[in-house]
Amino acid sequence: MLINAPRKRTTIGKYYKVNNNIRVPEVRVLDQSGKQLGVLRIEEALKLAREKELDLVEVAPTAKPPVVKIVDFKKFKYEEAKKERVARKNTHQIDTKEIWLGPLISPHDLENRLRRAKEFFENGDRVKLTVKFSGREMAHKEFGYEVLEKAKLYLAEVGTADGVPKMFGRNLSLAFNPIRK
Repeated sequence: MLINAPRKRTTIGKYYKVNNNIRVPEVRVLDQSGKQLGVLRIEEALKLAREKELDLVEVAPTAKPPVVKIVDFKKFKYEEAKKERVARKNTHQIDTKEIWLGPLISPHDLENRLRRAKEFFENGDRVKLTVKFSGREMAHKEFGYEVLEKAKLYLAEVGTADGVPKMFGRNLSLAFNPIRK
């Protein structure tokens, strides 16, 4: 005798109710091609699906009455996954790239770092410039603000500053968004 026997899953798939798991009295039925067959009792819809040796899949559970489709469930899931992969492939995730600076950075080094920031903007990413203070540099925060002002002027044609510089502990940060063309 099994005491902790695993339960059988009541729904097949991630989000869809299939066949006998659909628990409503009436449903709007679509066939494989998407043609409406009308509002039927659930027993009649299941009978239609079994005659065609296919599955009854609930595609719109919040509709009144819920919409079900007569399809091959495995093929249906494959097509849904395929659509999702294509949609994910066509979207660009916007990343925030952080560039560290010092309050006493030389003009040439600053220019090199800001040139790198421009490359990030071309890829459509956000850029966060962070001036890191160490030791006695904390006594002269104005140098950090000057560095960020120079950066704001240098990046004006490709990016816009997101607010004003903010202190977080020993760091002074300013975020930039790329200018959309």
